[in-house]
Amino acid sequence: MHSIINAREKIYCLIQYHIPHGMIIMEPEQELMRIGVSLPDNLLDRFDEILAKRGYSSRSEGIRDAIRSYIRYYEWTSEVKGERIGVISLTYNHEQHGLVDALADAQHEHLDVIRSSMHIHVDKRTCLEIIALHGDVEDLKGVAESLMALKGVEHLKLTTISTIK
Repeated sequence: MHSIINAREKIYCLIQYHIPHGMIIMEPEQELMRIGVSLPDNLLDRFDEILAKRGYSSRSEGIRDAIRSYIRYYEWTSEVKGERIGVISLTYNHEQHGLVDALADAQHEHLDVIRSSMHIHVDKRTCLEIIALHGDVEDLKGVAESLMALKGVEHLKLTTISTIK
């Protein structure tokens, strides 16, 4: 339940929505914590562009939304059970020392669920890998998590559907 408080009161929340008459609707979560994050310039520039296009008033607001989205996605994938067919799409920097070999090794370690893969050269530095999988969703998530943990993997997404019965 949302509670309405005067803007002068101490704020113990993460989300703030401004409404008329100087009041703020709050979703009580926890007291705001200040953190530091190190990001490459190009990533921060792209993030700032998106924030401007979407009308965010601050980076903090955008980061909070991104974290909430990540948590919702993680919770949603945690609820999926059983046999699934899946696709992992990932982009990576092929110039990252040892990454190409590590990706190949990780895929060979999961031959029981990996059915096929396709490699696409996006530009001189970036590659796109698409991996088709079939098996228990926990095994598919394990493959995705092992690939995501590799240094140089820039983006990874696992999408699954239930098998046809």
